[in-house]
Amino acid sequence: MKELELYLHIPFCVKKCNYCDFLSAPAGEKTRAAYVDALLEEIRGFDEPEDYEVVTVFFGGGTPSILPGQAIFRIMEVLREKFSFRKGAEITLEANPGTVDKEKLSFYKKAGINRLSFGLQSADAEELKKLGRIHTWEKFLESFQLAREAGFSNINVDLMSALPGQTKESWEKTLRQVLALQPEHISAYSLIIEEGTPFYQLYEKDVERRDAGEEPELIPSEEEERAMYEATGRILKEQGYLHYEISNYAKPGRECCHNLGYWQRRDYLGFGLGASTLLNPVRYKNTEDLEAYLGGDFSKKEFFVLTKDNQIEETMFLGLRVLEGVSKEQFREQFSCELRVVYRKELEKLEKEGLLEEEGDFVRLTSRGIDLSNPVLAEFLLS
Repeated sequence: MKELELYLHIPFCVKKCNYCDFLSAPAGEKTRAAYVDALLEEIRGFDEPEDYEVVTVFFGGGTPSILPGQAIFRIMEVLREKFSFRKGAEITLEANPGTVDKEKLSFYKKAGINRLSFGLQSADAEELKKLGRIHTWEKFLESFQLAREAGFSNINVDLMSALPGQTKESWEKTLRQVLALQPEHISAYSLIIEEGTPFYQLYEKDVERRDAGEEPELIPSEEEERAMYEATGRILKEQGYLHYEISNYAKPGRECCHNLGYWQRRDYLGFGLGASTLLNPVRYKNTEDLEAYLGGDFSKKEFFVLTKDNQIEETMFLGLRVLEGVSKEQFREQFSCELRVVYRKELEKLEKEGLLEEEGDFVRLTSRGIDLSNPVLAEFLLS
């Protein structure tokens, strides 16, 4: 059977963070309950594709853990009624520190959730305050310990570097505090200051300075950001974590199967507000209008049929995010052509510049290529 991933978008949070441009916002209990009902209606009404087997489920947001535990249990019940699940499927739920308790965690276990992802971002009180996070380091510790006591043995911690006012020393301190807990997985992303967020209003001029190659005043410079990234890889490697994707590290065998599926272009279904779906070669998304969604609008928006070139492009700029790289053999099997024929000039150029290398069956980014990944990946656009 073909492998299938499911994504459930829960667009609610306690408070919108200062850097966040995701489709999420605070909402009352009545709205959240109505949303769960609409989500269940969408799932039940979906025409199940044949010959698919669910290998991963991911509850993202927003803050999925803001919902009652019973709501997550109901959603998983309906999913299992609707779809065929592979034994041992990875089922992840994102949680914000301070929004889980023993009762919720018990419901998660009964529902089959077997992986939690805590959005910590920083262990520094001042940095958390700037980010607009609702929790403290102590609240995170409490939530993490409750999860361990509830029997969760696969936990990710999200961290964020290159924050305003952050130093390499404060970043390393956060890393070491988290490592003392030995989570199975760490996602360590550099902050991107997005337009339309409070952070952009505060730091727009600094972003423009950094983009122009000048020294910013309030945010780390490119050199400082690179030093934090290099420290991340060094420290986590010392602790036995594998660096398997540009921003992701895991203990052996604990890589996030769901995210690997995205980078490898596995078929996925998105349920919920604004959720995206890819059933190769078709891509579409749900409405981003909450009122329309609650009213039962589950129609396909931005429906697009990917051309062969589109699929080749995505295979390269998603697949190269994984440090193992892109398999030449799989490329040949999927597209009936040779990778080195399609991208001869690009590969020669990037290899000559020391940004790309070939080892055995794989083409992958070098360490320098990872540092310059955005312009490198843009080389693989065919249009």
